[in-house]
Amino acid sequence: MARVMNSLMSSVFFIPLLLTSIDADINVADFGAKADGKTDASEAFLAAWAAACSSTKPTTIYLPAKKYFLGPVVFRGPCNNSRITLQMDAILVAPDYQEMASSENWIMFDVVDGLSVIGGYLDGRGSSFWKCKGVSNNCSAGSTSLAIYSSKNIVVQNLTSINSKLGHILVHTCRDVVLQGVRIRAPDQSPHTDGIHVQNSINVSILNAGIKTGDDCISIGQGTTNLWIERVACGPGHGISIGSLAKDLEEEGVENVVVQSVVFTGTQNGVRIKSWGRPSNGYVKGVVFKKVLMKNVNNPIVIDQNYCPRNENCPYQDSGVEVNGVSYIDIEGTSATQVALNFDCSPTSPCKEISLQDINLTYQNKPAQSSCQNAFGVARGQIVPPSCLLK
Repeated sequence: MARVMNSLMSSVFFIPLLLTSIDADINVADFGAKADGKTDASEAFLAAWAAACSSTKPTTIYLPAKKYFLGPVVFRGPCNNSRITLQMDAILVAPDYQEMASSENWIMFDVVDGLSVIGGYLDGRGSSFWKCKGVSNNCSAGSTSLAIYSSKNIVVQNLTSINSKLGHILVHTCRDVVLQGVRIRAPDQSPHTDGIHVQNSINVSILNAGIKTGDDCISIGQGTTNLWIERVACGPGHGISIGSLAKDLEEEGVENVVVQSVVFTGTQNGVRIKSWGRPSNGYVKGVVFKKVLMKNVNNPIVIDQNYCPRNENCPYQDSGVEVNGVSYIDIEGTSATQVALNFDCSPTSPCKEISLQDINLTYQNKPAQSSCQNAFGVARGQIVPPSCLLK
């Protein structure tokens, strides 16, 4: 595992530098954006983006400290410069779900190289959508508040996102992305409101984040490599999850993930790896969960390779996802259920090289319990509850 940690630490986790000087400035108000929180400012925002994107000089787009109503927008590249800053002192308000029935994303950046999104407050207005989904199957599919696709050298800093209809922030098919100081809020019963989802992306860092939501605080999808998560407070929510994997037979793996200095408070899960119980060529390897504090967490440590909600499309099948080389180091706190450590691995693709070191999890002021199926590995130091790993 030292080799894995050294590999991760020596990997190029690119952190773009924030701008220290500005050669050109653009104010969305100069393009006719009305700050009444009701008039659609999409055309003005897109015009400001077009001006910044066409400039050959580093450019800042400024959003004053006012409220703007913004319809679904896509800010497209490639641009003529690689240093665009979106400085947001503004509150951006999304349309109701009925007004964006065909939009998967509310705000989207696509094929952009060199972007810093600084500050800002996104109000996804998801409550009416959640209410509709609770009583009807005829609602729209919903939308992600902020999506970043096929881009690189991206910084999102000090952004607040509340009440997204679905996920809050999506990073997909990107390289060299830093999400720092983001704050995410949605009610604990809001469905599918994942805080941050990362997929098919390389060199992503999530730092100093506070996430309260109704689904995963952070979810990690297929094709994610070199992901660093540090100093995150999660809860309520479903925890930090790798997966669900094995959605498809042909699937890229997840590799080199570090989660450290994280606190979970009242969450459904803590650190979780899950895959559907069906064939797949996917894998999970080189994962480290370190310095984690659990506060009344239902399932603090979980590997579930038999995920099969509603017993649809997967009964009587085994997961083909290979889980290999996962370390749990210095994890302590309280479990809300008796089984605090649960490795439910596949009989045909068992979990291998699982490492436990310095674990102390209690249940009702007593040692919790552990459960293992088809899980192989080693334990070092104090392990509470006792390890059930096979050697």
